[in-house]
Amino acid sequence: MGKVGALPDGVIRKILLSYAYVGVWIFLSFTVIVYNKYILDPKLYNWPFPISLTMIHMAFCSTLAFLCVRVFGVVEPVAISRELYLSSVVPIGALYALSLWLSNSAYIYLSVSFIQMLKALMPVAVYSIGILFKKEGFRSETMANMVSISIGVAIAAYGEAKFNWWGVCLQLGAVAFEATRLVMIQILLTSKGITLNPITSLYYVAPCCLAFLSVPWIFVEYPVLKETLRFQFDFLIFGTNSFCAFALNLAVFMLVGMTSALTMNVAGVVKDWLLIAFSWSVIKDTVTPINLVGYGLAFLGVAYYNHSKLKALKAKEAQKKAQQADEESGQLLEREAGDGMGKKNDSQA
Repeated sequence: MGKVGALPDGVIRKILLSYAYVGVWIFLSFTVIVYNKYILDPKLYNWPFPISLTMIHMAFCSTLAFLCVRVFGVVEPVAISRELYLSSVVPIGALYALSLWLSNSAYIYLSVSFIQMLKALMPVAVYSIGILFKKEGFRSETMANMVSISIGVAIAAYGEAKFNWWGVCLQLGAVAFEATRLVMIQILLTSKGITLNPITSLYYVAPCCLAFLSVPWIFVEYPVLKETLRFQFDFLIFGTNSFCAFALNLAVFMLVGMTSALTMNVAGVVKDWLLIAFSWSVIKDTVTPINLVGYGLAFLGVAYYNHSKLKALKAKEAQKKAQQADEESGQLLEREAGDGMGKKNDSQA
């Protein structure tokens, strides 16, 4: 006999696997952020071409996504008509291109730690844009929480030792475009019953994103690269960097499939604190006490937001189960009533 309260081996294995996926996702997300910073920062690898780097990622991810979907059949393709692609996928691809371009550009001007602090504004942006597009209802409690997050980020910005207005504008623009992209996915795809996992998302969106990025690249970075005769494409650096970016999307697919999107949000908070610690201890970025106080306040707001979303999700699931139970009991009563009428007719005959 096993010990009382001992978990079955299958449950333990599933828990360990979930933690393993969380660990892999944190590691890959951490690696991609630090790797991008290393490549783009003028003081490190000194290749300050964020559009080019993003285009390399999109070309690499498009190729591997095509192989995963069409050649190896890792995931099934989603049937999307030409009209739906033009009306839904193309706008999302444009927003994704702008978000990646601006977020990678910010690494040239800001520290890794400060960028993570600014990213805490993502729930504020998503909620505000959701209200604007009437996908979210205005609630004073939620808005007060959004204000507390914004105040926390403002305090962190006030305490930033190497504050750069242009870098902050780039990162805030990236947050705004990414939040709009997430809301537009709900409006243009999810509402139509179309669900894309990270691999099929890359399969459809990455080529579109690559096409949009090529326009500013031709005018902004291509003339500079053409004059930089000393530059030689480093296949090891850019190949491993692109592979990490694609592996991160695979990890998202596996993590959400094994756990939930909320688990990924919670893991993201852990990753942000690790990045701040790494930025301070290894990269030697300056992290001030005011930075930490401000981000701590924003962190509490984000944690409360995630907690509220979890409560709402559980309430929705409980309501759904109650409705299913009511339907099943109603069907059972109908069957019993039918059987009773049948027996009554048989006795009268």
